[in-house]
Amino acid sequence: MTDRLKELSAAGVAVWLDDLSRVRLSSGGLDQLRREKHVAGVTTNPTIFAKALSDADEYNWQLKDLATRGIEVEEAVRMLTTYDVRWACDVMRPSYDGSDGVDGRVSIEVDPRVAHDTDKTVAEAKALWWLVDRPNLFIKIPATEAGLAAITATLAEGISVNVTLIFGLDRYSAVMEAFLTGLEQAKANGHDLSGIGSVASFFVSRVDSEIDKQLDKIGSGEAKALRGKAAVANAQLAYERYTEVFSSDRWQALADAGAHPQRPLWASTSTKNPDYRDVIYVEELIAPGTVNTMPESVVTAYAEHGETRGDTITGAYEAARKVFADLAAVGVDMADVIATLEREGVEKFEASWGELLEGVRKSLSAAAQGTGTPNEAAKGNAEAAQRAGGNA
Repeated sequence: MTDRLKELSAAGVAVWLDDLSRVRLSSGGLDQLRREKHVAGVTTNPTIFAKALSDADEYNWQLKDLATRGIEVEEAVRMLTTYDVRWACDVMRPSYDGSDGVDGRVSIEVDPRVAHDTDKTVAEAKALWWLVDRPNLFIKIPATEAGLAAITATLAEGISVNVTLIFGLDRYSAVMEAFLTGLEQAKANGHDLSGIGSVASFFVSRVDSEIDKQLDKIGSGEAKALRGKAAVANAQLAYERYTEVFSSDRWQALADAGAHPQRPLWASTSTKNPDYRDVIYVEELIAPGTVNTMPESVVTAYAEHGETRGDTITGAYEAARKVFADLAAVGVDMADVIATLEREGVEKFEASWGELLEGVRKSLSAAAQGTGTPNEAAKGNAEAAQRAGGNA
């Protein structure tokens, strides 16, 4: 039987899982994916945690203890989520050790409500870093304007970063600049660059979702012919910029000091439109030195029928540029699309974070009062968080 995920990994794509729960951890499911499905990393977000907390009785003992101690809801959320992430870091440690610290990473996100406050973002990144206390942790920081400075400052502290919510090429270039500056400062601060990791999470399917709406509204034959093409083209041109930056003399000086490159990570890779192939955002984005984080449904789909056709990015730059020229010709304003996606991305994660807080608040109350199981109290809020669209 063909091991399609092994082929994908051999083509240079690190397979990461976009999900985490205590059931997945306690059952050995995550370790099984690592061993059998070539999963080499984990990403999380508030929606994932809200669903995990609502589904698992395994959180009840911890919720009851937190309620007994009178722990406030925000601290309780951090205790619950960092517990799972610490455990996941331990599960993924063999991948970390076996890849010289490149893979085996597990991400946890800063409070998205501080996405536009540099100082608070850095402070929370530092707090999460010592709370989890594992070398294979990634702190997720949104690529907002304020986030760029926070990315640099966090890396300068020797803390590994997953930059999230990148939609546009210019912002991606700014993210890579923030990364290089952060490593230069980390080196000046005496940190070992070989222990600092980073990925840049470039969102994919949401781009098609937004642009397809505009193309449908335009309604012409030329517009409709462009449906489902923008997201892949956008990511392909992002990879072009990645190869330019990480072949520069500036980067080479950091690499000579032991630094690992900031790999592009393709996020939001589940297909939102059922008319599109369910693994399109994996098959069309294969190139060396990349990461693709997928929900388990996409991991399974690729294992069943994914096609690894070698590098599907490097030779596609001119075709990708033509897609954007054609989009402009039919009236799509890419600058407006990217601004909309970034604004909505932060808003959706803020909404999901609020639902997570409310779910834990209800669970703590139920645990304190002995009225039902804590996870039952959280289920409605987890469903609301999923409807808010905070998931990738």
